[in-house]
Amino acid sequence: MNLLDFVIAPAMAQAAPAAGQPSMMSTLLFPIVLIAIMYFLMIRPQIKRQKEHRAMVEKLGVGDEVITNGGIAGTIRHVGESFVTVEIADGIQVKVQKGAVGNVLPRGTLKAA
Repeated sequence: MNLLDFVIAPAMAQAAPAAGQPSMMSTLLFPIVLIAIMYFLMIRPQIKRQKEHRAMVEKLGVGDEVITNGGIAGTIRHVGESFVTVEIADGIQVKVQKGAVGNVLPRGTLKAA
């Protein structure tokens, strides 16, 4: 008798009896539910925010008061294909990508501040 047979044989004898196999439906149910939860809690709201931001960027016009993602507030003086020129103070203008515009403020907000 081999030493390895001596060690392995009792281990196999102590193994629990095999339980019944779970059905295919219950095996696939958990991942499907998990994917559905992730879609409704994470993916769908993100798609909605992207759509709202895209619509806001397309509506940008001269005279709109905006805040960039970097926190710079100013008034749009020129709208180009992919850039806008924002006047942040008298005579000081910066070019910003349209996608970097975070919010459009109601007119007169910057003058009141």
